[in-house]
Amino acid sequence: MVINDPIPDFDLPPVEGSEVPGFSSTDLRGGQVVLVNVFASWCFPCRTEHPLLMRIAEAGVAPIYGINYKDKPSDAAKWLADRGNPYIAIGADERGRITAAWGAAGIPETFIIDQAGMIRYRHAGALSAELLDNNIFPMIKSLREVKQ
Repeated sequence: MVINDPIPDFDLPPVEGSEVPGFSSTDLRGGQVVLVNVFASWCFPCRTEHPLLMRIAEAGVAPIYGINYKDKPSDAAKWLADRGNPYIAIGADERGRITAAWGAAGIPETFIIDQAGMIRYRHAGALSAELLDNNIFPMIKSLREVKQ
C-alpha cells in the first residue's frame, strides 16, 4: 500500500494473553485519525521505538493499533507486559499475510490512517522523537482539521 491508498481489508484475531482485542479494517474506518504500528517482540528497532509509542498513547495524540508480526503470542504478551502496552487493539499476524497486504517491507513500520480509512503517512523503521515532533504530530493535527 502506498500513500493515499485505502487500507486493505482484513480481520486479525487478538494476541493471546495481551488482554486487548484484535481488530479489523472496519475498526480503522471509524471516523477518527489513528496510527497503525507493525511490531514484534524479537525486533530490536521495535524496542527502541516502544517508549515513543507509549508517549503517544499517554498523551492521547491518537489511538494506536498494533499488528504483531510473525511472533509467538506468549512472547508478544510478555514483551507488552514488561514494557507497557500503547495499543488499544492488537491483531496477531502470525503468518505475515496482512502485514504483506499493507506493503510493509520490514518492521517496525508505522502508518497514519485518516477518518475514511486511507493511508496518509507511512514510516519504515523505528520512530524517533524528531520524527514525532516534525512529521507525525503535525500530520495528525492536519488530518483532524480536514473535514471528511
